[in-house]
Amino acid sequence: MTDYTLERDNPSSGARGKAAWDAVFSLSLGVFGLVTAEFLPASLLTPISADLGISSGTAGQTVTVTAVVGAIAGPAVVIGTRSFNRRWTLFVLTALLVISSALAALANGLPLLLLSRVLLGIGLGGFWAMSAALAMRLVPMDLLPRAMAVIFTGVSVATVCAAPLGAYIGSTLGWRAAFVLTAAVGLLALLVQVVTMPSLPPTGSAGLGTMAAVLRRPKVRIGLFTTLLIVAGHFAGFTYIRPYLEEIPRLDVEMISLVLLAYGIAGFFGNIVGGMIAERSAKLGVVFASSLVAVTAVILVSTGQSFAASAVAVTIWGFAFGALPVSIQSYVTRAASDEAESVGALLLTTFQIAISSGAVLGGLLVDLQGPLGVMSFLGVAALLGGSVILARGGRQMQLSEG
Repeated sequence: MTDYTLERDNPSSGARGKAAWDAVFSLSLGVFGLVTAEFLPASLLTPISADLGISSGTAGQTVTVTAVVGAIAGPAVVIGTRSFNRRWTLFVLTALLVISSALAALANGLPLLLLSRVLLGIGLGGFWAMSAALAMRLVPMDLLPRAMAVIFTGVSVATVCAAPLGAYIGSTLGWRAAFVLTAAVGLLALLVQVVTMPSLPPTGSAGLGTMAAVLRRPKVRIGLFTTLLIVAGHFAGFTYIRPYLEEIPRLDVEMISLVLLAYGIAGFFGNIVGGMIAERSAKLGVVFASSLVAVTAVILVSTGQSFAASAVAVTIWGFAFGALPVSIQSYVTRAASDEAESVGALLLTTFQIAISSGAVLGGLLVDLQGPLGVMSFLGVAALLGGSVILARGGRQMQLSEG
């Protein structure tokens, strides 16, 4: 274990001494594995449903289960482990990625697959709830934006890899092989964390009362409501992106893989641009991202029959959504930097509720109105979310003011 001096003057002051960049990179690797595993079903709905004898709508609810459990697990892990060393808590959460992926690869029916997704939700929820607070303890406060950008790079790379690799591996080696791969990534992340992560004794007193107090802050409420709208719309559409591409522009699996690869690559650059914008104004970053998502929906609904139009629209979509997480995380963290774990848990819960509700609504819409109905909902939700934070978000605080 690397020896760092990570004493803190107070819960929001950040680490003192040398920045633990290798530990920050281990967090990025862990979140890469978790996010990859979370979104694999979006590109594997067809083979999973065929192999297990379930509908695409039912298979899509494996995303919902993970999101629902993650929404509950985020605050539960923060509160339930508040007396434990965060180093060991992190190890357990990463180990859940390995176990859940192994169970998914071995699933012979829907119950075992759902169990694997429940375990993944616990690992994902706890990890995301603590990520900003961990970063604050690993680097000095003035380097926190850079540390969060490194962690979110794991999300961006997962976005690049998860969908296209999942679709490709599913069509060549079978969908189970994709989950074997995420188990291997999780094991690698765990080994790196064991080597690099310093001891992080518990600090603060996270609890329901603290979270309730944070939730009373106007900027926090606005940020969470905006997140609920935009993310629900996004996952209503993205969970069923493969059926859309199969039915509207009528793409084969190879072309779907290429389009999803473009989505992922664009998301990587969107994360970078979103971070640059958020350094100046997180509110502007959120409005920028939501506006582009709405434009994407208009293109997909109106001209999606064209391969070129749908490919361009999905690429823009990836860029836009890549810019959103770093912007919204910056917005709410700056609004409650003195209670980083609590506001992180609240944001995680909101995000997962949005994912689950979006997946449920997407399943209903795709069964009732087809893929175009899902994409219409995507546009409306993104437009509403951007309008809320634009109208009510107020002047964005500077990080030093948090």
